[in-house]
Amino acid sequence: MAKKDKVQKTNAVRILDRQKAEYELIEYDTDDDRIDGVSVAEKTGQAEETVYKTLVSTAGTGKYFVFVIPVADELDLKKAAKAAGEKKVEMLHLRDLTDVTGYVRGGCSPVGMKKAFPTYIDESAKQLGRIIVSAGKRGLQVKLSPEVLATAADAVFVPLRK
Repeated sequence: MAKKDKVQKTNAVRILDRQKAEYELIEYDTDDDRIDGVSVAEKTGQAEETVYKTLVSTAGTGKYFVFVIPVADELDLKKAAKAAGEKKVEMLHLRDLTDVTGYVRGGCSPVGMKKAFPTYIDESAKQLGRIIVSAGKRGLQVKLSPEVLATAADAVFVPLRK
């Protein structure tokens, strides 16, 4: 099980606990304004290719999709739209992120959003034993197997990167 000493539990962590998932929590310093994924990898001392970011897109009112890709990579919107079964998707405006997901920028986890949205993880994750994603707040990441993440987020693996 995870190391859970005195860390405030987020929705994502509660869901992982309910599923009796194996994971590890990683805390990092949020004193500066650097909350991008590459900075998070650096702050946590994790290999950049193992740290994944959560991106939320929309295909119009009420149609939201979640994509999980390596932090240094860019989401291919055409591949994302194809995976979602839409003609076109665009990134959700940052101002709408908290209202839609319940999470803030830099703390958006693919697990435990306000509502369950179709979720897609880049297929590159399957090659790794463990990946790291946000645990639902700035300063907290969760390290877990890609399969555990896919189960917790009800996600599928597809090609998503440019």
